[in-house]
Amino acid sequence: MANDDPIAFFITWTVYGSHLQGDERGWRRRRKGLQLPEPQLEKWHTERLAFDVLLLSPRQRQLVETECERHCNHRGWKLWAVNARSNHVHVVVTAVNYSGKTVRDQLKANCTRVLRLDDPGFRDRQVWSVGGVPVCLRCTRPQE
Repeated sequence: MANDDPIAFFITWTVYGSHLQGDERGWRRRRKGLQLPEPQLEKWHTERLAFDVLLLSPRQRQLVETECERHCNHRGWKLWAVNARSNHVHVVVTAVNYSGKTVRDQLKANCTRVLRLDDPGFRDRQVWSVGGVPVCLRCTRPQE
């Protein structure tokens, strides 16, 4: 691992529609960081959701965690922690020579696949919110 490689990425992504812009818990604006709640903005986004919000059941949370472990093993990445909640997923992973965005996108894609195979309710619809937050843990290069 080069000196400018992160020790790990702490990555969080949310279930589609479960944490909208304007959310009362606070929210992130691209390139502007954390924002204060804006109830009217949240209402506007809620009214425009294309699909119902489907929270993850305990079984689906286990499927997501297992798939994250499987994919990290397949790629040779070190998975330090994974925790799938009903409305979001956290992972801490070391993936040398990969960007946080690439790691996040591969994990989300594979978790989408297993959820769609397991539950027809996830087919033909968006499963996750767009993006997610990859944070470099102890790195010197700019975050992606």
